[in-house]
Amino acid sequence: MSTGVVDAVLPSAELHLHLEGTLEPSTIFELAERNRVRLPYADVDELAARYDFADLQSFLDLYYANMATLRTAQDFADMTDAYLARAAVAGVVHAEVFVDPQAHTARGVALEEVLDGVGSALAAAPSVYGITTGLIPCVLRDRSAADAMTMLDGVLRSGVPVLGLGLDSAEVGNPPSVFRDVFDRAGAEGLHRVAHAGEEGPPAYVWEALDLLGAERIDHGVRSLEDDELVARLVRQRTPLTVCPLSNVRLRVIDDLADHPLPEMIRRGLVVTVNSDDPAYFGGYLDDNMTALRAACDIDDAAAELLARNSVEASFLDGDRKRELLSRIDAAVTS
Repeated sequence: MSTGVVDAVLPSAELHLHLEGTLEPSTIFELAERNRVRLPYADVDELAARYDFADLQSFLDLYYANMATLRTAQDFADMTDAYLARAAVAGVVHAEVFVDPQAHTARGVALEEVLDGVGSALAAAPSVYGITTGLIPCVLRDRSAADAMTMLDGVLRSGVPVLGLGLDSAEVGNPPSVFRDVFDRAGAEGLHRVAHAGEEGPPAYVWEALDLLGAERIDHGVRSLEDDELVARLVRQRTPLTVCPLSNVRLRVIDDLADHPLPEMIRRGLVVTVNSDDPAYFGGYLDDNMTALRAACDIDDAAAELLARNSVEASFLDGDRKRELLSRIDAAVTS
């Protein structure tokens, strides 16, 4: 029997979203014109034609190239506000979002421009969109630990509220263990810690993220299923996995959405959530991911409700806000 979820967008938290990955092709051209940046594509169609990725690295090459259009605090604020507006349509009521400061400071953009721009848009989100937020700057794992520590020092000095520290970028050959001291420092400063692991990299990287970085959530983590002992630990500790289905298909981690392991992850008791990762590049926002999953996989009303609840429970919200959002899911399911 249907619970009424099928045609509804359930209130959810989004926990795996890269703000730079929300730059739509049209926005990239608008920012290029604003900042007099010459792009290597003639028009939006030529840019969009490059969104056929062979793997994570081929995506990252384009992703970082398009960041050249972001120059000022206003650019970062506009990018963040555009995501929040779209997220509200997708049913997002809380968003813990990633930003990559090193990718911007390396090309001469001041850290303050990044953090002030993103931070101002996030600060306005509750009143403008009814979305609570948290900011998680990420370490680029294909850069040095020293560079990561410099970034963290700058973030801590900035005075901009941040929720935690993350780890992202090219996974293969860049194990979490390299950044143990950086994440120890983040933990000592009271920041939450999360890490991309087990997307293209092996289950061993998930173990490292947990044991050496103190990661409280694993971003992606789909390859955890290859290690039964790891799955048992994740289930026992209720460590959330922030899964991004459309991303997994577009980056060739999974061949076809119908083969996505998310239903198996649910059956095995893992705390999984659905997220959009880099939605402008991968074909959709949170609601698009859920619609595609429901069409391709064994995601029924009960599973959709569970995923929404998991997203709230896996967030770093305080107890009162969690209870409020879980009540909103209850109301949406029974309406």
